[in-house]
Amino acid sequence: MSQIIDDLEKRTELYLVAFNAGDADALEDFYTEEAIAVWEPGKPLTGQARRDYQREFLSRGPRMTAVPRQHFVTGDTALLIVDWTIDIAGETGAPERMQGVGVDVLRLGEDSVWRYAVDDPYGQED
Repeated sequence: MSQIIDDLEKRTELYLVAFNAGDADALEDFYTEEAIAVWEPGKPLTGQARRDYQREFLSRGPRMTAVPRQHFVTGDTALLIVDWTIDIAGETGAPERMQGVGVDVLRLGEDSVWRYAVDDPYGQED
């Protein structure tokens, strides 16, 4: 089990590297084909809409930190609870800080790589 947890934590670290580099193509490799992302509370995106939103967001140069808080694994499915912050220039150019507690579901692929099936950064919002 410790190898599985190590792999999950490394995925978080690698995701941060790609995110902070603004590399939308590299980030896409972290998601299953049918992945759902909820980057705005109550507005799930999938497919091309998810990819387009991510690319536009990354074009604004965000910087993220993320620390896994909890993880639960059963078979080829994992649930991660992650504390995160993102510093980004707002629409007026002024710095903004976003933060939350993400609730993420990952699946282990046939290639032994964990990928996000559900990415909900605001998963614990009231």
